[in-house]
Amino acid sequence: MKDVRIETKCVQGGYTPGNGEPRQIPIIQSTTFKYDTSEDMGKLFDLEASGYFYSRLQNPTCDTVAKKICELEGGSMAMLLSSGQAASFFSIFNLANAGDHVVASSALYGGTYNLFAVTMKRMGIEFTFVDPDCTDETLENAFRPNTKAVFGETIANPALTVLDIERFARVAHAHGVPLIIDNTFATPVNCRPIEFGADIVTHSTTKYIDGHGVSVGGCIVDAGKFDWMAHAEKFPGLCTPDESYHGITYAEKFGNAGAFITKATAQLMRDFGCTQSPQNAFYLNLGLESLHVRMERHCLNAKKVAEYLESNEKIAWVNSPALATNKYYPLVQKYMPNGTCGVVSFGVKGGRKSAEKFMKALKLIAIETHVADARSCCLHPANATHRQMNDQELAAAGIPADLVRLSCGLEHYEDLIADIEQALATL
Repeated sequence: MKDVRIETKCVQGGYTPGNGEPRQIPIIQSTTFKYDTSEDMGKLFDLEASGYFYSRLQNPTCDTVAKKICELEGGSMAMLLSSGQAASFFSIFNLANAGDHVVASSALYGGTYNLFAVTMKRMGIEFTFVDPDCTDETLENAFRPNTKAVFGETIANPALTVLDIERFARVAHAHGVPLIIDNTFATPVNCRPIEFGADIVTHSTTKYIDGHGVSVGGCIVDAGKFDWMAHAEKFPGLCTPDESYHGITYAEKFGNAGAFITKATAQLMRDFGCTQSPQNAFYLNLGLESLHVRMERHCLNAKKVAEYLESNEKIAWVNSPALATNKYYPLVQKYMPNGTCGVVSFGVKGGRKSAEKFMKALKLIAIETHVADARSCCLHPANATHRQMNDQELAAAGIPADLVRLSCGLEHYEDLIADIEQALATL
């Protein structure tokens, strides 16, 4: 599928049925798999043969869908997980141990920020958060001898900052560490971070990739380009024998193209069990088949709504990277010239209380924790996804306390604008 366009990959990537085989990917709803001899199974445990023995580690349905996402992102290998949070956790913990350090953008989804700043800190991994717009000097100064990775989001949720991927990749590589990019909001339809130097790409597939609010999930895609053995002293987990798995040295046995995902599967998935179910993977594939069509409508609706909000006197400010007036518009033209995402953030004049009153008056647009769905929804992050952060942390993450996050679905934009207008009329 390398020579076809991304729209075709959305529909047919990852799976090519043979003569008389199912046209849609089969759901292999089985925990275990039968073998004729112990020797046959032993080859699987030794990673000497490909196949399946227990769905906590791998499952044919999940691997088929992971292969499609891998093709979309232009990677070498991928894996599905139970959630986007699991994907973020695995992407870091596969590289960093207690006593190690990671540089991360401060503009992150609230759950990711809490995972890094609180939970993983308790595990002994320290994070330094830098403004995505920081100077080169500030970014350089964030690195330490024990830094193992750099993490950022293509389009931050909900701050909607756009990361300069090439700049962060260049600095990360100069320090001998990979760049990990959460590409949830842009999706590979609108941005493929690997083409700009990213080494690992993660997704909360719960969002646009599913797109219908039916399946929680995550994905990690490895670009297969980072030379682990060239920095062996930094990554002993990949470059020295894993005594918990037959003494395998992943980087030597599987090379740059396979080491990262194989280790994450054989070691982390084995021990943490953050498994995607085959049924959910099947739903996910249905979402992927229309991703290219849906993203075009999401982006159109968001741009129309943002333009309306920008002209409304009851709105204090509007943030949409799709707007030509947005400070990130030059980066958008570089990284996402065909569209960004369906999310718009804004502030209602009158602050937090006015924002809450406005949201209560909405009729078509629902108040939900969710985002990036076929149905439009909105959220007040300071009272929901980011409520664990104080005002200073909110400000550092680019999330004012009055911010309303609006996810434009697939409805007609004129109906969305009409609902916003009647809600604003109540203020």
